[in-house]
Amino acid sequence: MKKQPDRPVLITDAALSQSDQLRSRQIRYVTMMGIRAGCLILGAVLISAKAPLLPLWLILCAAGMVFLPWAAVLIANDRPPKTKAERYEARNRERQRHALDRHSAEQNEERTIDADD
Repeated sequence: MKKQPDRPVLITDAALSQSDQLRSRQIRYVTMMGIRAGCLILGAVLISAKAPLLPLWLILCAAGMVFLPWAAVLIANDRPPKTKAERYEARNRERQRHALDRHSAEQNEERTIDADD
């Protein structure tokens, strides 16, 4: 008889599909690039309006235009954090791999090849 889990798995605990994750990353990227374009337009408007503290505003706009593409690429290439189950599985695979490596190393030490035979 198959043992039932103690707690049922809720569909709300399921991870987002790959296409949903991609879509949300694309939206964040386009939003950040839109803010970058807004910094460029704001800088042009401030220059034409001869705003007070113009150098300070231009430095802030330039910093936004330089920093935002870098941050947007990092965020767009990021994946959601691993769940506890994924971390547990990764640890188990690593332990099994080390056990197999140690076992094969012990077998190789026992076998001796002599060229004089």
